[in-house]
Amino acid sequence: MPEAGGAAGGSIEAVVSDFGGVLTTPLMNSFLALQDAHGITAGDFGKAMSAAAEAGDGENPLFKLERGDVTEAEFLEILCDGFEASAGHRPELHRFREIFFAALDPNEPMIELMRECKRGGRRMAMLTNNVREWEPLWRTMLPVDEIFETVIDSGFVGYRKPERQIYEITLERLGLPASACLFVDDLEVNCDAARELGFATVHYREADQAIAEVRAALAA
Repeated sequence: MPEAGGAAGGSIEAVVSDFGGVLTTPLMNSFLALQDAHGITAGDFGKAMSAAAEAGDGENPLFKLERGDVTEAEFLEILCDGFEASAGHRPELHRFREIFFAALDPNEPMIELMRECKRGGRRMAMLTNNVREWEPLWRTMLPVDEIFETVIDSGFVGYRKPERQIYEITLERLGLPASACLFVDDLEVNCDAARELGFATVHYREADQAIAEVRAALAA
């Protein structure tokens, strides 16, 4: 069942959905495709990220990319530095974004659920941790503007889930309290942060489960 935060006493007026892993197939597919394309194991990738973080200020460079603190080109250089430090070789990470998105497909049942929510009179927002340079690619995957009145993209607003500020920006754009919003995300940590602010939440694990929980929350 949906996990309500501060939603008691009020109906849900808006649905706030994640993009990758909710409206698309799992993001793990993309990371596996990148590993296959570049001959990199999951362990190598993790070690490179850790080495890059240690060489900088300790923060995962992917988080900086998602906030727009570094460009995609800068991120790839940082990641290559990490591979060189951790594995002794420097891979050519060519076509990084193209490979990433080629492994993603629209999650049609969830997209249709979002259409259903909109037809039911709910306000619709997308809240995504994403990369500024990738917007032209991911927007072509599904009817974003047909369904969502606003998109809160970490790469443009300078904060990422689960940071409190990005949820506050979402509420400001909708002009609603958290108690009037249902948040759907495939990462539990992001749902936990939303729930702490008073959102009702659905932790997406698979389509049938999430569809049932979203419908139950909206009917409550």
